[in-house]
Amino acid sequence: MLKEVLSVDLVTTNLQGRDKREIIYNMLKLLDKSGKVKDFDLAFKDLLDHEAGMSTGMDNGIAIPHAKSEAVDELIAAVGISKRKINFECLDRKPAQIFVMTLSPKGTGGPHVQFLADIGRLLRDKKQRKALLAAKNDAELLEVLTS
Repeated sequence: MLKEVLSVDLVTTNLQGRDKREIIYNMLKLLDKSGKVKDFDLAFKDLLDHEAGMSTGMDNGIAIPHAKSEAVDELIAAVGISKRKINFECLDRKPAQIFVMTLSPKGTGGPHVQFLADIGRLLRDKKQRKALLAAKNDAELLEVLTS
């Protein structure tokens, strides 16, 4: 499913931001460039509301901010690597550098759950995480994600 959802314009090896809010905002800007976000402000609010209810910081330097939103008509996703280590209230209490954002329409479950399962399998592998962090440019990052 990663190959179907991700493209080179939806990944970045140079994600900017100094904190959780800025990371979410800049990831959403990346998604917004796809033209598939109908209402940026609503999507941002939905992402922040979901994050306030439960942190999406995982283990091993990974955060997966996601939400269901009326701002999109289909599942969209982006991946960003931050040079900075960001406090994202991760389960292991360590900072995050690998960020995966998904937005999907309210009332859907299948594609959203499948994408999260696929990205979860990929990110469990320590070699894959190292390869993502070592990617020199966006094209290389996409190749690691989809190969």
